[in-house]
Amino acid sequence: MWRVLRWALSGGRRGAAVPEGQRCHRPLASYTILCGGKARAHSRTCTAITMPEVDTDHLDEQQVQLLAEMCILIDENDNKIGADTKKNCHLNENIDKGLLHRAFSVFLFNTENKLLLQQRSNAKITFPDCFTNTCCSHPLSHPLELEENDAIGVRRAAQRRLKAELGIPMEQVPPEEISYLTRIHYKAKSDGIWGEHEIDYILFVQKDVTLNPDPNEIQSYCYVTQKELKQLLDKASKNEVKITPWFKLIAETFLFKWWDNLSNLNKFVDHEKIHRMAELTSACIPAGVTSAWEFRCGYGHPPVER
Repeated sequence: MWRVLRWALSGGRRGAAVPEGQRCHRPLASYTILCGGKARAHSRTCTAITMPEVDTDHLDEQQVQLLAEMCILIDENDNKIGADTKKNCHLNENIDKGLLHRAFSVFLFNTENKLLLQQRSNAKITFPDCFTNTCCSHPLSHPLELEENDAIGVRRAAQRRLKAELGIPMEQVPPEEISYLTRIHYKAKSDGIWGEHEIDYILFVQKDVTLNPDPNEIQSYCYVTQKELKQLLDKASKNEVKITPWFKLIAETFLFKWWDNLSNLNKFVDHEKIHRMAELTSACIPAGVTSAWEFRCGYGHPPVER
């Protein structure tokens, strides 16, 4: 059975919630595919930062498993300096000491020039229930995703996560069809414990794809026009709906200019500059909301029952 996300935009357009009963992708499943059937072990690179102990017993079990993934630690010029767990990379205590990792944001458009948005599941540890761009994640400290020539490692990671989150077959989004535009550097807190501090590679794709989302990752999704996204951003500015901080930054600076030029993105490619964005200190949850489902505003329904 499918639950439907009804959008409060332009005459009741509909997106779709993820189907009930689907299983999530395990952390190493895509590695097995990428490595020719052999999952590889990775050793942790130690850092000078003392890692705090954080209780994760109350968090979603499947999302906690993903906290063991090894992210790529970088300096402010995006030079690799080591590796550490996703958990340690997303703790505010470490972020406040300067811990920075590599990430990416995918913006996938269909052939009607509509942008695919997702709403993060309420199981997510950072920014649950928030609307965001198509896919946001991290390349891992693995040879295939560490390769830096033309950001091929990051683009391979994007292909892997588009499969893991949205169920898009990997052959539909080969790395050579994922365009790397530029990078942004931002910092944002999700709550008192968790946050983001990333240099984010901006990746664009335009094609029609098959979707089969994982409900542990995504609770709903929808293709939107520019007008509909502007209405969503306006509602977010009024604290009527939640969006992720990186999506807000990108949408308010570059997105619509890029969107107007999907057939001519080459003129916006800048692999030299890292755009330093504002630090955001508040989570995406609207002011005064104590429960993720305390408000409605026409965008959401209670989480999919499992």
